[in-house]
Amino acid sequence: MRHVPNLLSIFRIAMVPVLGGLAWNGMGAAFLVALVVSLTSDVLDGWIARKSGGATPLGAKLDSWGDLATYVSLPLFAWWLWPEVLRAESPFLIAGLLGYFAPIAAGLIRWRRITSYHTWAAKGTSVVMGAALLCLFAGGPAWPFQVAVVLLVLEALEELAITATLPRLHSDVPSLWHALRIRSSERPRPAQRIRFTPSRTSRPARFSAPRAAPRVAPGRSWL
Repeated sequence: MRHVPNLLSIFRIAMVPVLGGLAWNGMGAAFLVALVVSLTSDVLDGWIARKSGGATPLGAKLDSWGDLATYVSLPLFAWWLWPEVLRAESPFLIAGLLGYFAPIAAGLIRWRRITSYHTWAAKGTSVVMGAALLCLFAGGPAWPFQVAVVLLVLEALEELAITATLPRLHSDVPSLWHALRIRSSERPRPAQRIRFTPSRTSRPARFSAPRAAPRVAPGRSWL
C-alpha cells in the first residue's frame, strides 16, 4: 500500500505519450477520458500517501515530475485538438502558463532543483483547473477556466513567497505560514554572553603595611 502513490505518479507520467497519441490522431473524446483518468490518479496518490503514511521525498519528486510532464504537454495536445478554443482564451492561457512556470523557475534558480511544496492552495487549484479544462474542452463555458487561472496565479505567488522564505529546500510545505514557522525554527540563535562575576573568595587578599615603631627621644626610656 505504501508504494501505491509512487506507482500512480509513474502511471501519470506514462499517460503523457498516450494523451499525445490520442490528440495527434484527433480522438477528442478518448483524450478527455484519458485526461480524467490521469487527473484522478493525481488526486488519489496524495490522498493514499497521507492515509497510509507513505509520503516520502521520492514520492514528492515523482508527483512533481508527473504534474510537470502533464501540464507542460497539455497545451500542445489541446492545440492539436481544439486550436480555436485556445485562440479565444489565449490571454488566460498565457497567464496560466506564466503562473505555473514562475515558481518552477524560482526553485531552479535558488535550489537548483524543482520544488515539491504541494501546498494546500496548489492541491485545490489543481482540482479546480482539471474540472475547468474538462469543461472547456468539452464545449462548455470558459468562465470556470478563467477563474481557475486567477486561482493559479494566486497560488503561484504563495509558492514564490515560500521559496524566498525557506532557509533551505523542503518538500511538502502546506502554506506560507508553515514556511515562516520552518524559518523561525531553523534560524540560528544568537550566542549568549557569559558574564563573569568574581566571587568574594576569589578576591585578592589585602595586606596592610606594617606600622612604623614609635620614635623614642634620646635619654628617655619606656621603663
